[in-house]
Amino acid sequence: MLMRQTMDKARVATRHRNKLGDFTADSRVLLLIGMALVVGGASAGTAWVLLKLIALVTDLVWFGQFSVKNLVIANTTRGALWMLLAPAAGGLVIGLMARFGSEKIRGHGIPEAIEAILLGGSRMQPKVAVLKPLSSAISIGSGGPFGAEGPIIMTGGAVGSLFAQCFHLTAAERKTLLVAGAAAGMTAIFGTPIAAVLLAVELLLFEWKPRSFLPVVAAAIVSEVCRPFLFGSGPLFPFAEHPDMPLWGMATAIGVGIVAGLQSGLMTRLLYAAEDLFDHLPLHWMWWPMLGGLAVGAGGLADPRALGVGYDVIADLLSGHAAAHEVTRMLLVKSAIWLVALASGTSGGVLAPLLILGGSLGWLEGQMLPGGPSFWALIGMAAMMGGTMRSPLTGVMFAIELTGNIEMLPILLAATGAAFAVTVLLLKRSILTEKIARRGQHITREYSIDQFELLRVADVMVKEVDTLPVAMPVDDAVAFFSGEDVRRHKSYPVVTADGRLAGMVSRSDVLRWRTEGAHQAMTLDDLVSDTSAVSAYPDDVLGRVADIMVSADLGRIPVVDRDDHRVVGLIARKDLLRIRSLVNAEERDRSAYLMRERVA
Repeated sequence: MLMRQTMDKARVATRHRNKLGDFTADSRVLLLIGMALVVGGASAGTAWVLLKLIALVTDLVWFGQFSVKNLVIANTTRGALWMLLAPAAGGLVIGLMARFGSEKIRGHGIPEAIEAILLGGSRMQPKVAVLKPLSSAISIGSGGPFGAEGPIIMTGGAVGSLFAQCFHLTAAERKTLLVAGAAAGMTAIFGTPIAAVLLAVELLLFEWKPRSFLPVVAAAIVSEVCRPFLFGSGPLFPFAEHPDMPLWGMATAIGVGIVAGLQSGLMTRLLYAAEDLFDHLPLHWMWWPMLGGLAVGAGGLADPRALGVGYDVIADLLSGHAAAHEVTRMLLVKSAIWLVALASGTSGGVLAPLLILGGSLGWLEGQMLPGGPSFWALIGMAAMMGGTMRSPLTGVMFAIELTGNIEMLPILLAATGAAFAVTVLLLKRSILTEKIARRGQHITREYSIDQFELLRVADVMVKEVDTLPVAMPVDDAVAFFSGEDVRRHKSYPVVTADGRLAGMVSRSDVLRWRTEGAHQAMTLDDLVSDTSAVSAYPDDVLGRVADIMVSADLGRIPVVDRDDHRVVGLIARKDLLRIRSLVNAEERDRSAYLMRERVA
């Protein structure tokens, strides 16, 4: 029975040898696009709810008003003691929510979304979709120096995941809808659909397939269509400067990018050093956000504008309405309280703080560079975002869509590429993946061609094949497999006189025949048939052969001619493992062919 089930699985895998093409998408992608349209609209609505919750908590805590006006914490009339204790009280509430609700609400959301995608089958719990935006609203509204984008990315992802869990979908399809929700949430808040899609590709999808790309695009477009009705239209931070940069201006942009990369590396190391300090505290982690809140309150005494989301600070940096001493104080205070608060495990996003920190340093550099401080503030924002999140294309398009200034594209690309190069060379992990690595998981973010989908069976198969004739008596087969030759394989193809595949026979088959007392006059032709043999063709790609071997739990598969079914080779698991050595050789072996020819 087990043998029959194994062969049935193998035959199913063999039947599904679709025609080869550039992509593997089929008509099912249309279903996912339809679902993504629903997810996109729902995530846009969720983003609106989150921002209103933040405004509600902010107005209640700092102004005593039950309203959803976008009031700035720096304009509060509360005293110094309130400024110190309010963020701590918010941290205490978040610690209790994480302890007795869900620990998934801790952190800035993106690492948790990545973990759900790669390790959790893209399944998020319903309570996360409720508790994450609520905890983020409490954290940010009580003064936490965070943005709303990380929480909405996770919350939008939760919306997509929960919607997907209502249907019979694969884990890969659930991932697509999870990421679609995340991209739609980011689009709704910032009005950056292209950057949101690029963030999905560079950070969340871990693949480049139409099956995932098209639904994400659909969700982002729906969210962008909904945005004017929810938040208004136009760029979030209009930026009208068009400086005429000389050729050496590109080199200056690269220098600013390098500085942003160093700033990113420093912030990443300091963040996890602060996390290590919290780990050594003799207190349960539930109390850590309260301690982080005390640090936030102390920072608020030094600079109240460092509290909260800080979109007004970003607007001032880009409009030129800032003074050097204010920007310097903002850079120092925001950096300190953001690091301590985030390390404490509270709930909040990293994107808006990164824009403020990168923009502040860029603005200060702009005091000594041509083009004006606001121009270099925008360059610093994009470079800081692209370098820290290891998503350079996202950083470029985010800055362009955020400001509506596409003329900045070349210089943004130069600066962001430089920041990305610095962080990649200095740090093995990003600020997003280091947290996951500390939980014992390894993540690689490099995309490359799968050699198993590039090479054919003929490239690696053994062409000199040992076979057994169909006329071999059963007794001879038993003696053959019972011999002392250590080089004996576990299975062999059985062929006819003209070399056609008749079936496969294995050591387990022979032992079973001997146990069952097969008739001595029988031959292999009487006991095997071509239905017992799973075969491959020389022009099959290795990936599909590997799938067949896994489905049938086979270690060796005969390779037959597509026309006359003659055995022309054999492929084993060890042959597939050699592909890894080929890939390593391409990365390791260096040759100078032109120089070699010249010497010859």
